[in-house]
Amino acid sequence: MTIDDAPKDVATVAGGCFWCLEAIFEMIEGVGSVVSGYTGGHTEEPTYEEICSGATGHAEAVQIQFENSRIDYEAILNIFFAYHDPTALNRQGNDVGTQYRSAVFYHDDFQRNLAGSVIERLDEKGAYSRPIVTEVNPFVKFYDAEDYHQSFYKSNPRHPYCQAIIVPKVRKMIEHHESLLKSDSQ
Repeated sequence: MTIDDAPKDVATVAGGCFWCLEAIFEMIEGVGSVVSGYTGGHTEEPTYEEICSGATGHAEAVQIQFENSRIDYEAILNIFFAYHDPTALNRQGNDVGTQYRSAVFYHDDFQRNLAGSVIERLDEKGAYSRPIVTEVNPFVKFYDAEDYHQSFYKSNPRHPYCQAIIVPKVRKMIEHHESLLKSDSQ
């Protein structure tokens, strides 16, 4: 069985700009694909411009396909919580609005329960100076973002946003989670 034939699980998370989360998860061993997109709203087939207005109810999110025998859902959640601010309500840094909220969109009861447990554990151990405000919502539908958003960091490493916001997160990932990286990410 090749990696492409192996059974895949799916995680859907939102933590501010999808470019940041996509860049981090694309580096992780056992992750097959990461797609930037929109979820958690009420508009069918939303566009980036509609999302930016905040009127659609969607969050910028990533959908992660991963091989559970190589990286499990709890590890996915731990990485998610380590690379965004889950205590900021409807914002990440200078990005403000409900489209930048922190959320886990669970695909089954196992994911719902585990997300709740991880949040509870992080709050109990005081991992952050404020309580976690990450929403835990059922997954309904995911809309792929426009093509120019996909693998944005890989395609535009010199873009000012990438240099200012994503590069420090990538460096942190390499420094603190080297054992989780794909060999071509080190």
